[in-house]
This record gives sequence, structure tokens and C-alpha cells, in this order.
Amino acid sequence: MLRALLCLLLLAVWPARSQVEKLHREAFVMDGHIHVMSRQLLQGLDIGERYADGHFDLPRAREGGLDAMFFTVYTPEPYYPGRHAVANTFRVVALALDQIEKNHRLIELARTATEIEQVNRRGKMAAFLDLEGGWDLDGDLHLLRALYRLGLRSAMLTAHNQTNGFIDSCCDARRWGGLNGHGRAVIAEMNRLGMVINVAHASDEAILQTAEASRHPVVYSHGGFRHFVDTPRCISDQAARAIAAKGGVIGIQFGSSFNNPKFAEWAQRGRQAAFARPDAPNRFATMLLAEVDREVAKGLPFVFQGVIPDEVWMGTDQLARVIDYGVRLVGEDHLALGSDFDGGPPLPRQIRDVRDYPEMTKALAQLGYSEARIRKILGGNWLRVIRAVTERR
Repeated sequence: MLRALLCLLLLAVWPARSQVEKLHREAFVMDGHIHVMSRQLLQGLDIGERYADGHFDLPRAREGGLDAMFFTVYTPEPYYPGRHAVANTFRVVALALDQIEKNHRLIELARTATEIEQVNRRGKMAAFLDLEGGWDLDGDLHLLRALYRLGLRSAMLTAHNQTNGFIDSCCDARRWGGLNGHGRAVIAEMNRLGMVINVAHASDEAILQTAEASRHPVVYSHGGFRHFVDTPRCISDQAARAIAAKGGVIGIQFGSSFNNPKFAEWAQRGRQAAFARPDAPNRFATMLLAEVDREVAKGLPFVFQGVIPDEVWMGTDQLARVIDYGVRLVGEDHLALGSDFDGGPPLPRQIRDVRDYPEMTKALAQLGYSEARIRKILGGNWLRVIRAVTERR
């Protein structure tokens, strides 16, 4: 009798699992935030090779079924005090282009939604070049235009978690009450060029003002909802509604820090930092670029190193609940995935790295979502916004 029940259970489960796997393989899958080039720059690695650690490389991305990604180069806080932000940004962008060209059998640069689709038709993954952290703390528009000419099509406005010369960060001093006049000029220039504006890491006021000022949709590439974890790094309902009203997209990061209240409560008891702001102490101000490199390299790969107790270790079902909250709040056209792989998130138990991307499709299917809704969240919404920004002036 027990064996018969088990057989019936397997018959009920396996077809559904097969259908979900088929959906994941056939859907357009795009991630809104994956860290690249820090390891390649500072450890001399090739992103086309399989690594034994970290979350991401191209072979594993292919296994995970990714069709496209915001190929996110990163300029973190230690480069700011000595004014090395510009140097780091241009060299990681240049290296990204070199690595994409070197691994052209797997990936190609795409600057528009149409190019993403063309790359996919050639059987390759598409890299949509994106910047996290300050390209220049003063927001020089000449530098922005130069990065555009190199192929950069998306950029975060804030200097990661620090306020810069034109916009307030979520986790630093409020100098401008959101945006100042030059911040609005940056937004206008990004609109003119056709660059995606990313308001992740910005203050509430800055997000609201950016959404109002921009002619095009804006995105919040990776984070959680403050409804679940009350940290300024997570997005408020008001800010989420403003982004959606502009036609934008909110990417849900894969980490417990932003999505799992049990983890946050455990962290608040002092056992683990739920939200750690990378520090840029004064000692970095006098360091040469190579010296800063050596300090940053000590933290590679940028992955969570702690041990999470079972009782606070999030599953993909919790991530799915966060996404569902967003769908109920702003609609299915405005939610997407922004994993933050190799950016430090404590991942759900079902996800080791990018190979396990199909687990997110499974979690969405278990919510009872339609295939059409799942396809939007897996990548359709990102593609829509990219098309609206890069193919319209």
C-alpha cells in the first residue's frame, strides 16, 4: 500500500517537474545583476573557465540556462578616497570587453534589446554591460559619454553605498535631499544617450526624484522589499510604486539579508551582519591604486563566508513569497530577478551558484503562476525595459 502511494506521488510530481524544466529551457532568462571582472582583474582569471568557488562563470551560467545578464562591473568603496574610481571603472569595462571577445563562442556584447535577441538566436548568451559604483564621484558627463561609446548601457547613480557629488545613497549622509541639479543633468544625459538608470542603493528621496525626472523607465536592479526586512537598502512600497508607474522594473536579489526576516532577526542578535556597508577608511586615501587592489583582492571571491543555522536558512520558497508580494503590490510587469551572484548574498539552500537558476523557475511555478507571468519575471520584463530605453530617443 505504501509503495503504491509513493508511486502515485512520483507520477504526480515528475511530470510537473519535467514541465518546469522545459519552461526554464525555453523561456528567455535574464539576470539583472551579476558581478564580473573583479576576480578577472585582481586574480588573473578567465571568465570562460569553470571555477571551483564563487557563484559565477560562463560554463556554469550556460548550465543554469541564462540567456542574458546585466554584466555588472564594480567599483567598490576602497577606490573612492584616493580618487581611483575613474581608473578602476575604465579598466574593468575594458577588461569586460576583452573577456567577452575572448569567449565569443559563449557570449557576445549586446547594447540593445534587439541585439540581445540576435545574440540569443546565434546560440550565445548576451552581456548587457552595467556599472555598479561610481564611474566618477563628481559625475563628469564627458566620462559618462566615453563609457557609453565603449558599450556601457546601464549604470547605478550612487557610488555604491556612499553619497557622491550628485545623489544620496541609502546608507550614507543625506547631502542633497535626494538629487541635486547635476544629478538631474546626469539623468537627462542618460536619457539622451539611451542608458538604463539604476536606482539600487539610492535613498528613498533619490529614487522618487529620479523616477519623476527621468523620461524613460528606471530600474532597481537588485534588493528586497522593506516590508520583509527593514533596512534602508531594501525598497519601500512607495518607491516601488513610483518605479512601476514609470514602467520600470524591480529586481529581487537572492540573499537572506534582504528577503528573510528570520535571518535579519538572527543577525540583529549580533551573530552575523544582516547588512554590512563596505567601509572606505581614511587609510585608503593615501594608497596607490595597486595597494588598493591588494586590499580589495583579500576579499575575493565576494561571497558570503558565514554559517547560517538551519532555522534561519532561507529557501527559494521565501524568495518566491517576496516576489509575490511585489507582484501584488505593483503588478507582474514590474518584477524580475537580480541575483547579485558574486556580490556577497547568503544564498537560499537550493542555490549553490548560477547553475541552480532553474530552482527559481520551480519556486515561481509552485506559487501557481501562469507560464506567461513566469516568463515575464524570468527575463521578459528586463527585455521590455531595455527596449524602451535603448531603442527610443
